[in-house]
Amino acid sequence: MSNYVQTPVQGQTPEAPQDLVKQIVHQIRRLMQAGELYTKELNKKYWVTAAQLNCLIALYEHGALPASQIAKLIMVKSSTVTGIVDRLELKGLVTRVRNSPDRRVINIELTEAGRKLAENAPPPIQQRIVDGLKSLPKNDVEQIVQGLNMLTHMLEVQDLQVE
Repeated sequence: MSNYVQTPVQGQTPEAPQDLVKQIVHQIRRLMQAGELYTKELNKKYWVTAAQLNCLIALYEHGALPASQIAKLIMVKSSTVTGIVDRLELKGLVTRVRNSPDRRVINIELTEAGRKLAENAPPPIQQRIVDGLKSLPKNDVEQIVQGLNMLTHMLEVQDLQVE
C-alpha cells in the first residue's frame, strides 16, 4: 500500500488543507528520522557517522583529495570536513599527506582500514533514494522535484551556498 496522498475516490470527501499540511510535516519528520536512524546504525555497527562515511566514500571513489574538494563532494563546509577528518584520522581510517612542493597543500587519503570500510559499509542513505527514484515513472520524479523545490523556496534554503 502506498503512503502517497491519493486523490479522493468519487463519493469521498477530499482532505482538509490543514490535514494535508500535517501530512507534509509528518513526512518531512519521517525523512529526518530515517537519516538519524541510519547514522545511529552506522555508528553502532561501523563506529562512523553518515558524514564520515560520505567522506570515506568520496576518497574511495576519487583518491586522495584536499579537504576543500571533499567538502564540495559531500556538500558541507570545509571547516566541517576538518572535524570529520580529525575523527577519521583518530580512528586510523585516513591520513593527512603533504606530497606537494607547496607544504600548505595537504591531501587526505584512505588507510587500508579506511578503504576496507568504504568497500564494505552500506551505501549512504542517498543511494537508497536514488535507487527508489529510478524505479518511479518520470512524471512522478518531476512532481517530487517540483514539490521539493517549492519547499526549499519556502524555507529559503535554495540559495544556501556550501563552501
